[in-house]
Amino acid sequence: MERAMLGISLRDKIRNEVIRQRTKVTDIAFRVSILKWQWAGHVCRRTVGVERSSSGDRVSVSGVSDAPPTKWSDDL
Repeated sequence: MERAMLGISLRDKIRNEVIRQRTKVTDIAFRVSILKWQWAGHVCRRTVGVERSSSGDRVSVSGVSDAPPTKWSDDL
């Protein structure tokens, strides 16, 4: 999408970092990791009466059968 915005093809051999600097778009994986840490901090600061056990116990099931299921808290 960013390449199309700038009119650049893969044959031009321009790195993704350079394209992101030109379009001033943040990397989605970086943005997701920051939001995940912010949400984890929000959950840690909850009041005492709120149940906290379910926040780290979610198991994400992917379509790949070879990979073991991972917990949300494995990234923290």
